Amino acid sequence: MFSIYGAKPYLKAHEMRLTVNGKAIRIDAEPEMPLLWALRDLAGIKGPKFGCGIAACGACTVLVDGAAVRSCVLPVGQVDGEVTTIEGIGSSEALHPVQQAWIDEQVAQCGYCQAGQIMSAVALLNEIPAPSDEEIDRAMGGNLCRCATYPRIRAAIKRASDTSAET
Repeated sequence: MFSIYGAKPYLKAHEMRLTVNGKAIRIDAEPEMPLLWALRDLAGIKGPKFGCGIAACGACTVLVDGAAVRSCVLPVGQVDGEVTTIEGIGSSEALHPVQQAWIDEQVAQCGYCQAGQIMSAVALLNEIPAPSDEEIDRAMGGNLCRCATYPRIRAAIKRASDTSAET
């Protein structure tokens, strides 16, 4: 079997079990396939986006056990923990506080990077509930926004921090 995920003809797909957004799923994938493609192409989860393929832009950011990871470079065979994508943070009844803050601060322009930005912000607030500007800049530094909405991103994180502190 020829693989575009490493060009090693001896690789074969294996049945794998993942927990994604609280649900157990089964996929048949080569262990070296990036998690991003397993999510998008095999599990039909389209929130994480392909941006660069080298973990430099953050568009593909998901959470694994609450930590932000770049799914474009993480082999699915190395995933050990629960994966959360943008589809898994809110509910049909209520948006996640970060999602609501994004709307309130009118962060999105083109929107391409927003899922990765939001997932990195969620991971930051899970770790540091009331981050300083420097902590926000450090945590969000690996997420690029071509529309340069960085001041609004910081304001939204601050707003979500205030909201989460009230609840």
